[in-house]
Amino acid sequence: MKIETYQRCAEKIDAMLENENDTIVKMATVSAVLHDEFDAFYWTGFYRLLEGNLIVGPYQGTPACMHIKMGKGVCGTAAETQTTQVVQDVHLFPGHIACDPLSRSEIVVPVFDTEQELIAVLDVDSSQLSTFDEVDKEWLEKIIKKVFTA
Repeated sequence: MKIETYQRCAEKIDAMLENENDTIVKMATVSAVLHDEFDAFYWTGFYRLLEGNLIVGPYQGTPACMHIKMGKGVCGTAAETQTTQVVQDVHLFPGHIACDPLSRSEIVVPVFDTEQELIAVLDVDSSQLSTFDEVDKEWLEKIIKKVFTA
């Protein structure tokens, strides 16, 4: 079921963003499609890398932290290490930033541009523990790569 939903999201995103070059439009579309398709996604959005810090970008969900320092929390760690972070219980993550107390698990995927420079992270939160797994990691990385580096 999860794989089929990701396939549907990928197809929808591909169709909607055909010939689109604007990064903000891409982020807004990816956030909206993923958030709409997955009931378990409590917060879905991007933090853009600007002047060495992560700044909230297009998202779906409750109000968010507006600024995150590199290396801080799950998003900052994903940005600093440039690796996807899959966290089953955010309250056990060292240095977790509690933007919303209802967030329980999280996945954060680094976003690179066509020159392989980090430009953002995709952050997806769930109000349930252990929501995210290797399937989410694989598909979110695949969607992000195709949208931002193709």
